[in-house]
Amino acid sequence: MHLLIPAAGMGRRMGSSRNKLLLKLLDRPILSWTLQAAEASKQITWIGMMGQPEDEPDFQEILANLALTKPVQLIRGGSTRQESVYNGLQALPASAQWVLIHDGARCLATPELFDRCAAVLRQCPGLIAAIPVKDTIKVVDDQDRIVDTPSRSNLWAAQTPQGFQVKLLKDCHEQGRTQGWSVTDDAALFEKCGLPVKIVPGEETNLKVTTPVDLAIAEFILRDRQ
Repeated sequence: MHLLIPAAGMGRRMGSSRNKLLLKLLDRPILSWTLQAAEASKQITWIGMMGQPEDEPDFQEILANLALTKPVQLIRGGSTRQESVYNGLQALPASAQWVLIHDGARCLATPELFDRCAAVLRQCPGLIAAIPVKDTIKVVDDQDRIVDTPSRSNLWAAQTPQGFQVKLLKDCHEQGRTQGWSVTDDAALFEKCGLPVKIVPGEETNLKVTTPVDLAIAEFILRDRQ
């Protein structure tokens, strides 16, 4: 199973002037925790990581310290997540049939989640890890007035990994570029192309480290695991 890790973003909501994945979580960069989980996965055999050129020396240092046994290819990222994933897809080995895409900032995903998604992906065109929404969700208008309260029974919070058949996802990305679609995850491209996306139960602890509060919660979870 091939894995792509978008890692080309900045840390503006983290209040950082550099790639937030290089910030320390406990004693190591955030990105190293993500890579460590991928290394421990029984299903993942190849890792591609999309980043900006200025971050490559830091990425190389992280890889050297981890001494991973699986091949890792550094790939030029884009100005958006969508562009970065597109670049990653072009860099996949020709033999790749399925691909998992996992945000580098979701550094608490377990190897078991990667393996579970990989196993299901071989039986469907596309999938995402997700968890049922617990909070009551309100839909508001441009005047900040509530216009609807949808039932939670059909609401899921999307996570990563997301997984797809490589050929189908490449076709969706090409159509997205032609149509000028702008999406925040690859499942949305699948949906726009009328392709089915299956839900795989995610993990409550699989949060995306975006703000300083997220970083503090991630530290608590990691200390508890240790």
